[in-house]
Amino acid sequence: MKNIITHTIRYEHSPEAVWDYLTKSELLAQWLMPNDFQPIAGYEFNFKVNPMPAYDFDGIVYCKVLEIEPFKKLTYSWKGGPEKGKINLDTIVEWTLTPKDGGTELLLEHRGFKDVNLSIFSIMDAGWLKNMKEVATLLNTQNAGK
Repeated sequence: MKNIITHTIRYEHSPEAVWDYLTKSELLAQWLMPNDFQPIAGYEFNFKVNPMPAYDFDGIVYCKVLEIEPFKKLTYSWKGGPEKGKINLDTIVEWTLTPKDGGTELLLEHRGFKDVNLSIFSIMDAGWLKNMKEVATLLNTQNAGK
């Protein structure tokens, strides 16, 4: 079984502009989920969405910033389950930004899925790609307003 989600997308924007959408709570909420994220190593935060009982998910993603290198790399844990204290999804999300051809290449690696997570894996795989494309739309809209 494949146990890592990997997507790469190139943006026509600087690493700093892309970084903002990964690390500013209000911008992150525009393309991913409401959250209380802060770009501080060791900081624990949550993403919140509607519960999905069919997938044993209570709607809260429990995260912790594991590594942060401004404009280059952001890594955090991504845990969820059917209720607080009961985790059946224990994974790592890693974003790597690379300046490329006057823009930014963004690599997502979401790893650590176990066999029990097969159903959620395919949903998240498609969801991450959709969300990464949404960042491009938001960046382009933001630049159009300038």
